[in-house]
Amino acid sequence: MIITILTVTVLFGCQEKSKTITNSKDYDPYLITSNTPSSDLLNEEFEFWQKEFNNDSTQLIAMSRVSGLHAAKFGGTGDISELKTSEKLIKKSHEIAARGKDSYLRSLAHNYVSQHRFKEAQVLLDSAYSATDNRKATEMMLFDVAMELGEYDRADTLLGNIKDPKDFNYLIRLAKWSDHNGNLDAAIKYMEQAKQIAEERNNKGLKLWVYSNIGDFYGHAGRLQDSYNSYLKTLELEPDSHYVKKQIAWLVYSSEKNTKEANRILDSVMVNHKAPDYYLLKGQMAEFNGNTSEANIEYDKFIKATDNPDYGGMYNAYLIELYANREPQKALKLAEKEITNRATPETYQLLAFAQLKSGDKAAALKTIEEHVAGKTSEPKALFHLALIYKANGMDAKVKPLKEELMGAFYELGPIRAKEIENL
Repeated sequence: MIITILTVTVLFGCQEKSKTITNSKDYDPYLITSNTPSSDLLNEEFEFWQKEFNNDSTQLIAMSRVSGLHAAKFGGTGDISELKTSEKLIKKSHEIAARGKDSYLRSLAHNYVSQHRFKEAQVLLDSAYSATDNRKATEMMLFDVAMELGEYDRADTLLGNIKDPKDFNYLIRLAKWSDHNGNLDAAIKYMEQAKQIAEERNNKGLKLWVYSNIGDFYGHAGRLQDSYNSYLKTLELEPDSHYVKKQIAWLVYSSEKNTKEANRILDSVMVNHKAPDYYLLKGQMAEFNGNTSEANIEYDKFIKATDNPDYGGMYNAYLIELYANREPQKALKLAEKEITNRATPETYQLLAFAQLKSGDKAAALKTIEEHVAGKTSEPKALFHLALIYKANGMDAKVKPLKEELMGAFYELGPIRAKEIENL
């Protein structure tokens, strides 16, 4: 993977007419839980390098390989302990390395980004930037982190530093920047240029990354057939892609309202991948079906799964929204904590939502007017913006937001779609 934090800012485009996009025959071969060739190869490689490392725990090459394989195992299984083990090994490698320390700082920063420890990652990268080698690699990661921290002026400068219209890594970041600025068409254009580069090179890693991510962009634009086709291309290359299978499950649920099939897809993924957010999606689907008791069971599973301290703040955004409807004061405290981690329009809108649900609509209005309104086009933020305006009797501001949100039904899902209709 080139980067893991190109988390696409959700935008909305013209929604396709509701129709059946998916066909289970397309993805059924990839749902067979025993069909994990990449996992088998990973385990074989891990055993080899672990043996080398056990024979000499100070051998940097073996240590680095084992660290990277632990991170890969986290990606494949969702087991957070694998990521934490990788972190410890990178730190040890950095301590004993006589040269090339900047590469270990970037590796550790990459690990911290996966854990949503963005400020710590930035400190490491700033330190790595003082080295004369591989400054462009550091600048690219600094851009990623600056975007996560809401430091958009710095991100803009860094993007200018790495400018190269023929470089894959520059193009995907330019796409993220365009997306952030509300230009989804440009973002897709740059992603398609990056896709062309990946295909011309026939680079599997680049193709995997760009196929899955451009699938997300197409979904944001309402190009659901293109999104689905791109996800299928990912699975052709990587049958174990739990992320893409989840995205297909979302498409089946949100666009086609087929919760039975979406749950079947998720159940197959959950056999080998243990991420907490599957429970959240299952809860949403149960809620959509009117099964409140089942929804609460799944939401409780999510809360219990994320209680592991190793997760840190990785699931704070999800927890804030969930707690806002259950325990508003807990949501408020968690939102205030998240603001200290990264003060972005997206985190401030969560704080405003928690304030609203806690009964302080005036504070919620103040928060969104100072930190959210006009600073993001993310549909969830606009939805919360509309709720807060409505609660404060500002119906004139609700109407245009409602019209915009009508095009974001796919992104927000059927439950939110109903709430938008009632604004």
